[in-house]
Amino acid sequence: MKAMIVNRVGDLGVVMGIVLCYAHYGSVEYGVIMTVAGGGVPAAAIGGMLLIGAIGKSAQIGLHT
Repeated sequence: MKAMIVNRVGDLGVVMGIVLCYAHYGSVEYGVIMTVAGGGVPAAAIGGMLLIGAIGKSAQIGLHT
């Protein structure tokens, strides 16, 4: 049960990161985002969400069971 919950946290992080990318930059393609993104709060939030997703999906420290 704990593993399923941790995977859902990872899924939510990935989905939220992708949604934030599309909402702020209008695309989910790395080439477009890298040319448009200048850093700041949106980039940090997107990076944080994608990091939470990666940690949750690979069961690293903090989200391992």
